Amino acid sequence: MKKLIIIPAYNEESNIPNVIKDILEYAKECDYIIINDASTDNTEKICKDNKFNYITLPQNLGIGGAVQTGYIYAKHNNYDIAIQFDGDGQHNAKDINLLVEQIENGADICIGSRYIYKEGFQSTYLRRVGKNIISFVIKCLCNKKITDPTSGFRACNKKIINMFANNYPDEYPEPETIVRIIINKYLLIEVPTIMNQRKGGKSSITPIKSLKYMLKVIISIFFARLEGKEKNKCY
Repeated sequence: MKKLIIIPAYNEESNIPNVIKDILEYAKECDYIIINDASTDNTEKICKDNKFNYITLPQNLGIGGAVQTGYIYAKHNNYDIAIQFDGDGQHNAKDINLLVEQIENGADICIGSRYIYKEGFQSTYLRRVGKNIISFVIKCLCNKKITDPTSGFRACNKKIINMFANNYPDEYPEPETIVRIIINKYLLIEVPTIMNQRKGGKSSITPIKSLKYMLKVIISIFFARLEGKEKNKCY
């Protein structure tokens, strides 16, 4: 099976070399593509100087546009499995096979969750509160418990690659796509993974933004649930 790791990156000059080093050590059987989302730092120069595999977007599209670019690349290059892997160094490449195994065994999408065993970096208190609220809303709307609805560490099969390449949310992709996956009756599984604390750079999400994010996510997943199945068909 052809496997592709999609790495969205915005201003990750201090993290991206270690991310690729980790992947080359623990996920040698996978190809990778860095989606440089028009970074304003030296992310592109580092990718070029180190001959990393990368695409630089002509303008900043945000996380949704960057990740969808990766799925379009995966679709056009006929990959069987795509793995989302953040460019900030918080995910561990040694966990990739845990997700891939679930896809090879029949799951449509597998999410790496830091909250099943609650090991490693557990994020900030405010984000954990927001996560619990989002999980509760998804449970109410879709009757399925998701422990880590904002996780950017996930693997999916070709059906989901096609779905995401054709239609992917812009601002709050992780929770919205979870709702779409569930209502379209695809098999979604979570597996325990360990998340690291960011070593370099800084997150763009402040405490105030975290509150706004949570409220907007809740609204977005309500609309995702109301949209129904037609918009999310795979072609």
